[in-house]
Amino acid sequence: MRLALGDDPVSTIPKPLEQMFEAHHGMVFRTAYRITGNAADAEDVLQTVFLRLLRRDPAAPAEIGNPESYLRRSAVNAALDVVRARHESDTLEPERLPASGSCTELRELRDTLRHELSKLPARTAEMFALRFFEGYTNPEIARLMGLSQIVVAVTLHRARRKLQQEMTRKGATR
Repeated sequence: MRLALGDDPVSTIPKPLEQMFEAHHGMVFRTAYRITGNAADAEDVLQTVFLRLLRRDPAAPAEIGNPESYLRRSAVNAALDVVRARHESDTLEPERLPASGSCTELRELRDTLRHELSKLPARTAEMFALRFFEGYTNPEIARLMGLSQIVVAVTLHRARRKLQQEMTRKGATR
């Protein structure tokens, strides 16, 4: 595919990258959307992931061993970056959750969870997102990230406990 203005090509997208985009753009968008909770942010993540691949160092290996796994992890990390940036720019204190179980309450609970998740170390947040947003099992996460299953299990347990404590604390102070 050639991006052009008039007759002069501005950029040529390598055929393998174009094929990878066609095959996986939906998965990258859905992954980003589950983490950001926002279609516009998910679109930004989709663009970021594929632009990073386009701008890769020419010395980097041409082939990506498992494109789906690579792109999913890239989407998780880029989406977490977006969530972190969004919450760093928020200066307003979130409003008190409504007393009844409403859609607004659920939305605010999700936003609070995303905010707290963005405070975790990157590797921990990535594991949490893969496990609880993407549905990967601990053994699958261990394989994807090149870690032992024990490390994944312990890290996820600690992350869940920390997030529960923060969510409880946030709920108690509202």
